[in-house]
Amino acid sequence: MGSVIVITRYSVPEADTAAFQTDAAAAVEALSRRPGFRSHRVGRAADDPCLWTVVTEWDGAGFYRRALSDFDVKVNAVPLLSRALDEPTAFELVTRGEAPA
Repeated sequence: MGSVIVITRYSVPEADTAAFQTDAAAAVEALSRRPGFRSHRVGRAADDPCLWTVVTEWDGAGFYRRALSDFDVKVNAVPLLSRALDEPTAFELVTRGEAPA
């Protein structure tokens, strides 16, 4: 399997937005130090301000799975990840494209 993206979605009450952003930043920081991590994005739904997503990209599913067993990740990322909506999260990249120049 090649590169994967991990997409986790969260339902965050408006009053919890700042805390969620702090937790997401800590989670991404911990994950970013693990081998195979490529990039991340944190986003908020344009049509539903209570729906958030954290997207990370990895060299492969194995890298992501091994990252989850790291102590620092367990402390700083797993608490956030455990609050994600219950749905598939890891997707193999099949194609990739860039905007035309």
